[in-house]
Amino acid sequence: MIHSVYFWLDENLTDDEKREFAEEGLKALTTIDVVASGEYGAPAPTAARPVTDHSFDFALFLRFAGIEDQNAYQTHPEHEVFVKRFSPWFREVKVYDTAFA
Repeated sequence: MIHSVYFWLDENLTDDEKREFAEEGLKALTTIDVVASGEYGAPAPTAARPVTDHSFDFALFLRFAGIEDQNAYQTHPEHEVFVKRFSPWFREVKVYDTAFA
């Protein structure tokens, strides 16, 4: 399964704080032991289209072997550290979990 998370950050954050969020926060989540693989990034500079949303600041994509690992991730101490440290910086968060056939 894929756990996709989109973050809209506080507009008052500095470039250094945004870099810290990505390099210290999101990167750490990709290394949690129950995560099979993970990536993160900012919106791609693709053409504007009615179906394309470039409004988010960062996206995180984590692959799990199954729902059990995803459930373990949600209560993992490193995930809890991330939420405690960075949630004050969130303006909005959207999560899309996808199971594959």
